[in-house]
Order: sequence, then structure tokens, then C-alpha cells
Amino acid sequence: MIGQLLPLSALLGLAAGAAIPTNDGFPSPSAQQELSIAQQAGGLLPNGPAPTSLGANSITAFQLIAFNELFETAYFSSLLANITSGAAGYEAENKDELIKIFTTVLAQEEQHAIAAVATLKGVNAFAPSACQYQFPVSNLKDAINLAETFTAAVLGALQGANVIFGQDGNVPPIQIVSSVIGQEGAQNGFYRVFLDKVPSESPFLTAVPAPFAWSALQAFIVPGSCPYALSDIALPIFPGLMTNGGAVAALEPKDQTLSFSADLSSSEAAKKYVGSSSLFLTYTTGQQMPISVPITDVKWDGCTISFKANFPYTEHVMQGFSHAALTTANNIANPNAVVDCALAGPALIQVNNPL
Repeated sequence: MIGQLLPLSALLGLAAGAAIPTNDGFPSPSAQQELSIAQQAGGLLPNGPAPTSLGANSITAFQLIAFNELFETAYFSSLLANITSGAAGYEAENKDELIKIFTTVLAQEEQHAIAAVATLKGVNAFAPSACQYQFPVSNLKDAINLAETFTAAVLGALQGANVIFGQDGNVPPIQIVSSVIGQEGAQNGFYRVFLDKVPSESPFLTAVPAPFAWSALQAFIVPGSCPYALSDIALPIFPGLMTNGGAVAALEPKDQTLSFSADLSSSEAAKKYVGSSSLFLTYTTGQQMPISVPITDVKWDGCTISFKANFPYTEHVMQGFSHAALTTANNIANPNAVVDCALAGPALIQVNNPL
């Protein structure tokens, strides 16, 4: 049975206006507050030599990391508050256990944000601050399902950040970010077990180019709420690509046909393709090269396109998290090159592997 999470209507504002936690001094804690956060998190911030300079691409990577971590602190603060108060839909028999788990996760995400912001400020680069956030969930299962999805996307984006740091010759951040990859992976294993899935989704986690991670995050931002221009972070924002009517599709592990839609009116680059049916859907899964399939049953309504495309699960064993983009080309050389010919994306896809 094909299902989906997070219908488009839900993106219109459930839990709108959520903010980052501030009761512990975050995001600018005193020394004593910083120690208190570390005690909750189970470890101190890195205290090795900080970078004194970063290349432009490394700065952008850290800006994306900081932006994401600030979002995550707001998300887990809201989730923890709902569990603690026993809000409707968030009741749980193991309430005390979940409170301990998400108190720890929240403190760890605060530390990730503090470290990323400090790195940027240390090289006199723009460091993003918090926006207001909207979370399209209304119960515990959906909230953890969404956390598992965006954490999978983060794990994919951090791979690329490490590549950039290596290309720029910034070795210390590679070790620190690698430690965060392991920590986020531990989180996702728990989320998957909670959702009755095998804890380790696949042998090689899916790569996510920075522009796609940045674009996906926009769904959680209250429009106009950031105290700076989003263009201060040098990444493009692609129009969203819905799958089966939702922002995240939950699929059975089998070959099937999926439905997609995107409003391209915000993209100048896409305008010359409006009305065309000679486009492709390109999947990225694991560490495979991009998988492009033709689109069918194409319909245009002004700048809004709807179409269908095959999901070739069996051939490519697309277990766990994958993403897709509407592209102008196929036979694309690598996951990062998908960005160069993308008109919309990413479509977020989860293939279930139940216990």
C-alpha cells in the first residue's frame, strides 16, 4: 500500500511560530549554562584549535550546518514540550524514557549549533541566527517519522560538507563533523526502532547535495521570519517537489509508479521549460550514480506541473531514504551534478523496512 506523510495542507502551519529554546541561555549561554547543556548532552564542546580561516565553500557549508542545527533545536524543543505536557497525540506509556531521550537529543543539537556558529564567528563570517519555524506534525509517531526523515537528509548533507572541507584543506572540521555524523546516525537508529523499522536503513547512506538540503529546510521556516535575507547563504532554493500529494512519501519496497507535482513560478530558470514534457525525474539513493527515468502523463496548469514516474526499487534496491529532482537531463555524472540541471526538488522518499 502506498502512503504518504505530511500532506501539503499540513505544511500550512501546524505548530507555526515555534522558536528555539532559550531557558538554558541558548543560543548564547554563559559558561555555567554551557556546562549545564554539556551535562545534559553527555559531553563537552570540542576544545581543540579553531580554524582561523575558511574557504568560501567551507563557510557556506558551515552556514548550512548552523541553519539546520538551529531548526533542529526548535523542533526537538517543541517535541519535548509536547511529550512532557502530554499534549493530545503525544501521550506515551514510556513518557519518562522519552523525556530523558529527547532532553539529551535537544542538548546535543544545541551543542552542534553552538559549535557551528562559533566556527563562523571565529573566521568573521556571517553566522545565521534563528528564524520562526512551522512543524507539519500533530502526533508523536508523525513527529518522530519526520525527525527520522530530516536526520537522514542531514546525514547526506554532512557527507558533502566533509568533501568540501577536504577540498579546501580544512582537516580539523572533517574529524568534528564525522563525529556528528556518527551521533546523528545513533539518533536515527532509535527513531527507526521506535517506528518499528530495522535500525540501520542501508549499507551506504544517501548523499544529499547542499542546495537540496537547503531547499528542503525551507518548508519548516515561517516565511519572512528570518532576521536576515536568505540570500546571505549562497545556496539556491528550488521549488518544492511533492510526491503522491505529500512532502514525504512512505512507500512499500516494490516497483511502482509515483505521482509528482511542483509549482515552478518562483524559478526564473524553469520558465523556459514550462509546457515541456521532455523532462526527467532523477533519483539519488545510497552511493549510486543518479538514476533518471522519463516522466509521463505530464499536465501543466500555468507554471504548475504534475506528472508520473516509475520508482525502480527492485533494480536499485532503494531501501530507506532517497530523494528525487525534476531535471532537464539524464545520464548525470554524479549526485552533485543533479543540482546543475534541476528545476524542482528534492522529493523526499522513504521506503519502509519493517521489523
